[in-house]
Amino acid sequence: MDASIQKPLLGAPGSAYQTFPQRNAHQLDREYIRTLQNKRLFLAAFAAVLGNFNFGYALVYTSPVIPALESSNIPALKINRVEESWFGSVFTLGAAAGGLSAMLLNDRLGRKLSIMFSAVPSAVGYAFMGSAQGVWMLLLGRLLTGYAGGVTAASIPVYISEISHPGVRGALGACPQIMAVLGSLILYALGLKLSWRWLAVAGEVPVLTMIILLCFMPNSPRFLISKGKDDEAVGVLRWLRGQNTDFHREFEQIKESVRQQSRRISCAEIKDPFIYKPILIAVLMRFLQQLSGVTPILVYLQTIFQSTAVILKPEYDAAIVGGVRLASVLIAAFSMDKAGRKILLFVSAGIMFASNLILGLYIHYTSLPSHNSTTAVVNGTLVSPESLTAEPSGYITLIPLVATMLFIMGYAMGWGPITWLLMSEILPLKARGVASGLCVLVSWLTAFALTRFFLLVVRDFGLEVPFLFFAVICAGNLLFTGCCVPETKGRSLEQIESYFRTGRRSIMRNHI
Repeated sequence: MDASIQKPLLGAPGSAYQTFPQRNAHQLDREYIRTLQNKRLFLAAFAAVLGNFNFGYALVYTSPVIPALESSNIPALKINRVEESWFGSVFTLGAAAGGLSAMLLNDRLGRKLSIMFSAVPSAVGYAFMGSAQGVWMLLLGRLLTGYAGGVTAASIPVYISEISHPGVRGALGACPQIMAVLGSLILYALGLKLSWRWLAVAGEVPVLTMIILLCFMPNSPRFLISKGKDDEAVGVLRWLRGQNTDFHREFEQIKESVRQQSRRISCAEIKDPFIYKPILIAVLMRFLQQLSGVTPILVYLQTIFQSTAVILKPEYDAAIVGGVRLASVLIAAFSMDKAGRKILLFVSAGIMFASNLILGLYIHYTSLPSHNSTTAVVNGTLVSPESLTAEPSGYITLIPLVATMLFIMGYAMGWGPITWLLMSEILPLKARGVASGLCVLVSWLTAFALTRFFLLVVRDFGLEVPFLFFAVICAGNLLFTGCCVPETKGRSLEQIESYFRTGRRSIMRNHI
């Protein structure tokens, strides 16, 4: 998951928020775009995406912390396998609640204030974990940081899309996911040097920086117009775009877009295939995305490496995987509009399938204990290394690291970012708010189920079982992509809409 982690979840803002920036560039003259001043816009976007940085940081906090708590010399903090599973999974329950509540907060408080509001549970959650004297404080801290992450993941993409203009919207739209991945990488890196309490303290830094910067940033002009604050919206556009620009024209376009989107979808309309087919595809993609195993792998990354024979220390392996994930996200951001959606989904699912299958088979057939772990894997079962005499030998012990790197790379290339992109492209505009909320709920509840039972399945059936299950799901992702997912590269929103209205594939084959 990854936090995912990271495309617009809530209602789409029409002409000021389109999937295809080139179409917007026709609506706002190229000359207007060239005259815009972007420094203040970039500052506002940076202040907002610090929330995504914190989301990525908090999501993988358990990776270096669980091994430390397993060997804690404080009895009240020494956790067992069941407590570990709750410690890893309760974050996703908080994220589900946060994502759903953001649908209300965005309309009531506005996008900026919703992001600022998330700093409160986040700061309190880190304080609980940093000063924890019992497992309940750790669980409560994870729940609160998860709730904050759900709010920011739902609010930040909307805020950025609404303050941006077509000339930079594509680039800024990739920033939330990139910052979330960067946050995870920083957590892995700090985990090499800091204790688990200081990791929680370090998590307060981006939270406090974000809320201080946002105090000086404007609210979304779209939100202000929806609340009848036209004069304030004009002032915001003047501040973001520059005094000597034709920002009044953009104001009129946003105002017209807000007027057109005021109509809500009715229950009768949901029965229309034009409505329910794209919603079903979007929900199933989010479900299959999580079933591929990304969230439990990220949450328990160091624990997984400790349970397999690896040539490097698990904490270094985790940091390497974090670096590969960041590089893969950057590659995907630049290749998505060139290679096409479906081909990247095929490649992504294929790599994920191969890596999960290889890792599952490796764990099943090896009986090598980890050189620095309190556990080992024998035929997929965690046992004490004292009962084994074999030692890691040769470069074969690189297989767990390489396979995990390939899985993360494959996910970041396709099924991570493209799932959210396709959702914004195929969902009907008037149903996007409701459908996005449904996708959030399905995504995080699935992530909760997987992270909650991952360690318990490992204990009872062996570590290879979940990875082989993930491989089967990834094979299903290949079939789902081929049978159900339309190629939207180079298609206008009207062409995509016509495809779902008529079911004629020729509409999607034309105008390439």
